[in-house]
Amino acid sequence: MGDGTQLPGAERPTALDLDASLLVRPVASPPRKGWRRAVFRATGGLLTIGDGAREQRRRELVERVRTPSHGCSRIALLSLKGGVGKTTTTVTLGSTFAALRGDRVVAVDANPDRGTLSQKIGGETTATVRTLLRDEQRLVTYADVREYMSQNSHRLEVLASDTDPAVSEAFSGEDYERTLAVLERFYSIVLTDCGTGLMHSAMRSILGNADTLIVISSGSVDGAQSASATLDWLEAHGYRDLVAGSVAVVNAVRPRSGKVDLDRLVGHFALRCRAVHVLPFDPHLEEGADIDLDRLQDGTRRALLELAADVAAGFSSS
Repeated sequence: MGDGTQLPGAERPTALDLDASLLVRPVASPPRKGWRRAVFRATGGLLTIGDGAREQRRRELVERVRTPSHGCSRIALLSLKGGVGKTTTTVTLGSTFAALRGDRVVAVDANPDRGTLSQKIGGETTATVRTLLRDEQRLVTYADVREYMSQNSHRLEVLASDTDPAVSEAFSGEDYERTLAVLERFYSIVLTDCGTGLMHSAMRSILGNADTLIVISSGSVDGAQSASATLDWLEAHGYRDLVAGSVAVVNAVRPRSGKVDLDRLVGHFALRCRAVHVLPFDPHLEEGADIDLDRLQDGTRRALLELAADVAAGFSSS
């Protein structure tokens, strides 16, 4: 009623009735590119045509990549064969997570044979995993730990390995446990770039602590055989569950796969792993230098986004 008298039986409004979801009209996000973007700009934003299927798919994948990580999610990237793009996949996947999420992401170089992880992001420090362990008693805050890391433009941080293989070989399972104990206090995602030897002293600890395993293969016969043999070894040594939940990555490290039937190769790993992804050849990654996601081709960025989304699907059960 106009005099402010409340009708009998009517509920008195409260502040809870002033919910933003009820009062604020939803506003569609402007199209990001293409002819829809051109129409939006030409009409001064008065006409918004919904994004196409590809852009909608991209947004869905981004939301999956942003799946909350309960505690610290630990991802191990493994290959018995060198030259298949394992370290490159570690950096590109880690950078994708770091660029799209608001939490901290770190990659650890656990390769005993002069790992190259830090060379792909540009070093900010000469510190290594060995110096971090030497000083672990004084590492109380994130700022303390950050001094031992290098970081790229996408916010991925990297903890380098020693450049002297004789020193790195002494990196034991206990050392990895100590390193992980420090990192999981400050980071939501830890990616471990493993060495190529399953009998490496730290490998048992790496596998035992991994929430998700990513097995890397090239698009060649020997690369695929090596990756499949890795899965055979893991299943025979008590890691059957880890294999069942693993993700296989087929890396096109060359412009063409020759006569190799990639579909059959993917089908083989699909029967053994939770998911399989093919990362296309990209000229920027072939350079072997600092990796910048913005320089990757559209197809490569889409493939990485799909890979990250599938890996993140395991976060909720970690």
